[in-house]
Amino acid sequence: MAQYIDFSGRPFHFIGIGGIGMSALAYVVAKRQIPVSGSDLRSTHITRRLEAIGAHIFSKQEAANLDFFRPNATTAGAVTSSAVRGNNGAAALLRGKDQSDSDQAQLPQVICSTAINKSNLEYAAAVELGCPIFHRSDVLAGLIENYKSIAVAGTHGKTTTSSLIGYMLMVAGLDPTIVVGGEVNAWEGNARLGESEYLVAEADESDGSLVKLSPAIGVVTNIELDHPDHYENLEEVIATFQTFESHCQTLIGCMDCATVRDRLQPTISYSLNPELAADYTVTNVEYGAEGSTALVWERGEALGVLKLRLLSRHNLSNALAAVAVGRLLGLNFADIAKGIASFEGARRRFEFRGQANGITFIDDYAHHPSEIRATLAAARLQAKANQRVVAIFQPHRYSRTLAFLEEFAESFDCADLVVLTDIYSAGEPNLGQVSGEQLANKIAIHNPRVSYQPNLATVSHYLTQNLQPGDMALFLGAGNINQVIPELITTLCQAKVVTP
Repeated sequence: MAQYIDFSGRPFHFIGIGGIGMSALAYVVAKRQIPVSGSDLRSTHITRRLEAIGAHIFSKQEAANLDFFRPNATTAGAVTSSAVRGNNGAAALLRGKDQSDSDQAQLPQVICSTAINKSNLEYAAAVELGCPIFHRSDVLAGLIENYKSIAVAGTHGKTTTSSLIGYMLMVAGLDPTIVVGGEVNAWEGNARLGESEYLVAEADESDGSLVKLSPAIGVVTNIELDHPDHYENLEEVIATFQTFESHCQTLIGCMDCATVRDRLQPTISYSLNPELAADYTVTNVEYGAEGSTALVWERGEALGVLKLRLLSRHNLSNALAAVAVGRLLGLNFADIAKGIASFEGARRRFEFRGQANGITFIDDYAHHPSEIRATLAAARLQAKANQRVVAIFQPHRYSRTLAFLEEFAESFDCADLVVLTDIYSAGEPNLGQVSGEQLANKIAIHNPRVSYQPNLATVSHYLTQNLQPGDMALFLGAGNINQVIPELITTLCQAKVVTP
C-alpha cells in the first residue's frame, strides 16, 4: 500500500498523533511542509514539539475533528474549536487547498496505529467522510521508498541500533532523515529531517507490518517471540522476518542469534564471536563501567579500536551492526569510530535520571526476559562494590507475562532486590489468567528478595522506605513505571541522609 501514500502536499491527519511511532512520522511529514493535523488525549512534550512546527492538534478523539475537512466547513469554525491545541496553521493550512478544488482532493490521508479500531469515533467519521485510511507502517514504507533507506529490525536492540546508525551518519556529514521509536538528545526527539538521500528507520515487527518495508539496507539484530498477542509462535515471527529479508536489497544480520544464523541468509554478517567467521567481528574486548572497547575486524583485516559509552555485550553488538552499515556506505573506519564513540544513547535505554540521598536512578525500557537479563548485566558492570542493584519492574501486557512467566521468573537473579508491581495492560483485557502477584511468587522461587506492590503509589511508598544510600534503582518496563521517578527524587532530596 506504500505506493498510494501522497507526499506531494495532500494533508495528513494522525489519530493518536502523540504515540512514539506516530509522532516521529508526523514530524518528518510536517517538516516536509505538508499540512499535518492529529488528535491525542493529552498534551505532552511530543505533541508540543509537533505544534511548534505547525501541526494542528485536537485534544479529543471525536468525530467532530473531521469536520475540519468537510466541504462546507468554515475557516472560522475550525479555528475557534475549543478542542484544537496550537495556533500555527489554522484551517487554511489543514484544508491544504483552495475551496475551489475538488472536495475529494481536500480530504486528508488518515493515519492510524494498530491501537485504533473501528469503534473509535474519529476513525468512523473518517470512513464516513471517504478519507483514504492507512496504517502508520504505510507511511513509513512510503518514506523508505523515497530514500536510500536503512531499516533496522529485530526483537531487541533496534531503537539503539537505528539511533546509533543515524547519529554515526550525522557525525560523518551525511545528514540523514531519522525515524526511531525512542527519543535521542542529539536531535531532540524521535525524528529529524535531513537533506540527503539517506533515511534511517526503526522497523517494528510487533504487528506484522514489517513485511511492507523494502529498504536498500536491512539490519536484523535478533529474532525472538516477543508479541504473543499477535504471533502464535516463533515460526510466525521468523516468517515475517524472512519476508522482510526478501524485500531488502542488502541484509545485514547478527550471527550471534541462532535463529538469524539458521533461518536467514544475510548478505553481510556480524558477530562478537570470531569463531563464527562473520564479515565483521571483534577481539580484545573490554567491558567496563564507563563503556566498552574492542578491536574491530573486517573480513580478516583489523580496522581499528572501537570505543563506545554504551554498556555491556548487547550494545557492542549493536555498535558492530553500525560499523557494518557504515562500511557498506563507504565510510572510513575513523569516521565510523568517531560517531560511535560520542553517541550517548536513546532515552529510556539505561538512561540516568538523577541522584537523591545517595541513590542513583536509571530508567530502562526492558520488558522481555532477554532484555531484563541484558540490562541487569549492564547494571552489574556499572555498580560499585557493595552497591545494591534494585530492580523495579512493571510487566507489560497480560499476553506477554503469561507466555513468558517462567522466563521472567528466572531473569532477576542478578538483582539484590526486586520490586514488582501489577501488569500494565497496554489496552489488553484482563482475562484473569495471570497477575503481577503471581509473577512475584514465581520470581521468589529463584530470588527470595522480592516485594510485590500492587500499584504505582505503593511502589513509590515502598521505595521511599526501603531504598538505601548507595543503591542503584533500576526502573524496568515499557509502561508507565518511570512516572514515579521524579516524585521519588523530590521526596528523597528532602529527606535526611541516613547511613544504613
